[in-house]
Formats: sequence, structure tokens, C-alpha cells
Amino acid sequence: MNNSANITLLGKARFASPIRHSVSDEARVPLQIVRTPGVTPSEELLFEMAGPRKKLFFDPKHTRAGIVTCGGLCPGMNTVIRSAFLELHHTYGVKQVLGFRDGYQGLDPSHGLKPLLLTADFVDDIHKEGGTVLGTSRGPVDISRAVENLIKRGMNILFVVGGDGTQRGGYKLFQEAQKRGHALAVVGIPKTVDNDVPYVSRTFGYQTAVQEATRVITCAHTEVHSVQNGIALVKLMGRHAGFIAAEATVSSQEVNFCLIPEIPFKLEGESGFLNALKKRTLKRAHAVIVVAEGTGQDLLENKGGERDASGNIKLRDIGPFLREKIEAYFRAEQIPVVMRYLEPSYIIRSVPADTEDAILCDQYARHAVHAAMAGRTGLVIGLLHDRFIHVPIEMLAKQVKRVDPNGSIWHAVLATTGQPARFE
Repeated sequence: MNNSANITLLGKARFASPIRHSVSDEARVPLQIVRTPGVTPSEELLFEMAGPRKKLFFDPKHTRAGIVTCGGLCPGMNTVIRSAFLELHHTYGVKQVLGFRDGYQGLDPSHGLKPLLLTADFVDDIHKEGGTVLGTSRGPVDISRAVENLIKRGMNILFVVGGDGTQRGGYKLFQEAQKRGHALAVVGIPKTVDNDVPYVSRTFGYQTAVQEATRVITCAHTEVHSVQNGIALVKLMGRHAGFIAAEATVSSQEVNFCLIPEIPFKLEGESGFLNALKKRTLKRAHAVIVVAEGTGQDLLENKGGERDASGNIKLRDIGPFLREKIEAYFRAEQIPVVMRYLEPSYIIRSVPADTEDAILCDQYARHAVHAAMAGRTGLVIGLLHDRFIHVPIEMLAKQVKRVDPNGSIWHAVLATTGQPARFE
């Protein structure tokens, strides 16, 4: 038998859908589409295909839905809010949609602001702006109080827009609602500019972030190419995964060294990074370095193990550290350099979504609405092989998505920069 990623159903779907076309409940998307010798179809992991269903669990005339946005900013958050509302309002005829404010804090009435009643007029132009009109925050919420509030408000559906921590919180909300016997559909829309969500080939906002990062790299290259021995260090987002740094490197074609969290590196020694940078600078009189924020944490160990409000270990800042090391090294070598340090992370994540991401935001939001109206819960909308899927939230904790040092993305980086595979 095939290994299916089963999705929790709130109950039997009894109401006719207003959408004429539908996806079969039996439709599945395999995790792997390339056949590997020795792996039989019976061992494949299959995901339920996303899309509208023939029957709905919730009667649209009596359904109340809520949306909450959590974590750091990401291009397209407002587009997701808008598209989810419009699908609920225009397609299904849901009468009330609330926007819970300031992240999960807004689910607790003792701490959060009063939720906003979303209307067609309210969401009319929000997709043209970056950020989120609902506000956001990091950190947990009192699950018991949050669910009690949702029940008191008669909420049937909650869409949670956020990363893996946010989705784990959504799973707890779903579990607590089940314990209380309240039929609450909790559906996650994956949001992370780092593109590191498993079972999701591309998160919304990622392409926009790469595009904006590429523009910064182009400017950095112009700066250092205009002076003698100019060195630009550009620090980009990427706590544990270097997708933005890697793909912006390939996109720009102006980067000479790309450093990402997945590949440790040494500074000193004949085959170390600093020596390679010296050779490049002496040969071409300029160099551009891109580093992901989570890179080199072994060089700046967080001995205290401090954590942020979301429970993530606080990263030490690789940017200033690497800048100081570069400047000190070239001083010791008696080679004059002109250093430029750029840190555009808050810029590239706060812009509106580009055209491609706007379409992706719309698709994620609409598929989330379809899943919730059909009574599916405890899931995140995923994207595999250009097909949207339903992923049980608990599966996110079992997998990680990182740049493969032996994969095509990193191979492209090496071919583009000409840097060695390792600085050892």
C-alpha cells in the first residue's frame, strides 16, 4: 500500500460547493517523480492534492473565518490576506472574515488588539504595499486562552500565515480545539523568505527577495569596481539555509565568493577564505562577497544559547565579524583595500511581491480556503512538482530543507564564482 500523508477531517462534507470543477479526494502527488532503482511505488510518500472539493463541511452562510500573520516580514503577505478574503467572500459567500492583529498575540484578548473586520473595501489596495496590514509578532500564545477566544467568537476557520514555528503553533491550536470538541479548521500558508520549508518547492516572497538582493549586489559591484582594491561584503538573509545568497549569486553573475550556512569554511591557512580573497583582489583589484546571515556560526559560537521570542537560537552577527577579519588580514598583509559593507535584509523582505510572487501568493491563499471549507485541518499548503498539496503540519518538524552541497544550485554557484568547493 502507498504511504499517504493523511489529513485530518473535521467530519463528513455535506454542503454543495459553488465551484463547478473539483479535485478528487483520492488524487495524490508523489514526493519523488524520478524513479530510483530499488525503490518501489509501495514505498513512496504520497500527498493529498489541493484544490476545491465537490462537498463542503462548512455551510458558507454560517461560517466565520480568521486570518493571522506571524513572524518576520516577507513580500506578498498582504496579497495572501487579500486573496484569501476574496475567495471566501466572492467565491464561497462567507459572511464574516476577521483579521487578528499583531500575530498570535491577537488571539489572546487579554494582550492583543481587537481584530479587524475585513471587507472588500479594506483589502482593495493592500496588495500594493509591503509588510502586513494585520501586523505581526514573534513568540507563543497561551493556547487555552486563544482557543477559548476563537470559540467565543464562533470562529470555524483560522488561516495561519508564517514559518515552521508559526505552523507548530497552529497545530497546537488545532489540537486544543479538538480536545474541546470545537470543529476548527486550522490551515497553514507557509511564509519564509528563506525558502526553507520542507515539501514546498518555493515559498511566496522568495523570488522577490532574490530579485531585490540581486539589485543590491549589482550596486555593490559598481562600488568596488570603481575603486582600487575594492571589496564588497553583502550580508543576506538565511538563518539555516543559503537559498537567497546562492540564487542571488547566480542571478547577479557579479559575485566572487558566496558563503552559506550549509558549508562550513575556514578563514586562515593556504586554502582558507582570506588567502583566496587576497589572490582574487591582487589579480582583479576588486571582489564581491555574499554571505548568508547564519553562516560561520562555529566561528562565533553562541555559548550562552540565547533564544528569541520564537524559541530560535539567536545568531551571532557574521557580517561585522567577517568585515573586521578581512580588514585586519589585509592590514597585516600591507595591502590597502577599500571596504564596502551592505546589509539589505530589512529592505529585501519589506517590498511588495513581484508579479510572479503575487500569482503564487494568490494560489496559496485560494488553496488554503478550499482545504478549510472542505473541513480539512491541521495542514499546511505545500507545493511539489508544480502541484499544490496538503501537508500534515506535524510533518514539518520531521524534515529540513537546505541547499544541497552536491546539488545543482550549489554547482551553479561554484561555476559562477569560480570559488573552490570548500575553504578548508
